[in-house]
This record gives sequence, structure tokens and C-alpha cells, in this order.
Amino acid sequence: MNAQTVLPKEAHKLFQSGAALGVDVRTVSEVKGEFIADSVFLPQDIFSEQRLSALLEEGQDVILICRSDNRATQIAERFAAQLPKLKVLKGGIVAWKKDGLPISAGCASGIPMERQVLISAGSLVLLGLLLSKVIAPEFVGVSAFVGAGLIFAGVTGFCGMAKILGKMPWNTKNNSCSLSR
Repeated sequence: MNAQTVLPKEAHKLFQSGAALGVDVRTVSEVKGEFIADSVFLPQDIFSEQRLSALLEEGQDVILICRSDNRATQIAERFAAQLPKLKVLKGGIVAWKKDGLPISAGCASGIPMERQVLISAGSLVLLGLLLSKVIAPEFVGVSAFVGAGLIFAGVTGFCGMAKILGKMPWNTKNNSCSLSR
């Protein structure tokens, strides 16, 4: 099944008129970096029909927002039967910004998730190589595992390392930033 998409400029009009609610499904650290004003935060890992229903006004459509539209599409396809009014912001926040639409600066206080993944993956690859030289050649498997994980993430759009890092204390604490309506 293909999820119904909405182009950024059309989504902007729908948000302004109140006909649609923007629901950002990214991680805490991503939303703290930047977000679309008046959208609500309901991350992918806790997204549910019940939580979404509590946020909606009568008759509103829902436009799911993520970075590029991969995660939003996964959610829309998963919940299509229960929530037929789900739509996806085509191209995500990347396309929104490319179209010159307004974006709100968040209150990020840490390193963006993408850079955290790069730092972690690079560190694990280097560690695996060093351990394979110093302790036992079998440790090269750590580097191979991380490399395979990066390929999988690139092909599918799902990054297990980002999921794990998203649950770390520095990515889950709210600091002084409100992430809801």
C-alpha cells in the first residue's frame, strides 16, 4: 500500500486553516533541533491510535512529519486501516525547508542524532579493528557488524543504532524545552 502524500506548500495551507494537524514522529533530539510551528510531537516509538485521537479536533486530517518521509510513510502504512485520514508530508522537513516554508528553531542542547550515529559507528569500527590487532583477530567482526548495520539503515531507512541512542538520557531528558501543545 502507498501512503497518501501532501506537498509542503499544500500542507502549510492546511495547517494554517486548521484543516490538518501536523504530527512530528521524529526523535526528541531531532525535534529539539528544529520543528514546524504548531505541529505536535508524537514519536514513532510511542505512536498509537489512542494517543493521536487525544490530539485531534473534530474533522481534522493528520499529516505525519519526519525528516525525509520514510518514518512517516511506515507509520501511515501501518495504521492505514485504523486511521484512514493519515497523510505524509512528502519529502519531510527537508522538502519543507527547501520550499522556503517557516521552520522553528528548537532548543537543541546536544549533538544531532545523525552525528551521534556517525560518531558511534566510527568509534565501534575503529575499536573493532584495534581489538583485532591487539587481542584477537575475531574482533574484526565488530567492524563488520557495524558496517552491515549501516548498509541496512541506508537501504531500509531504519537505523537501530539511532533507536538505541534515542533512548539515552541525553536524548530523552526534556531540559527546558516543551515538545507538546
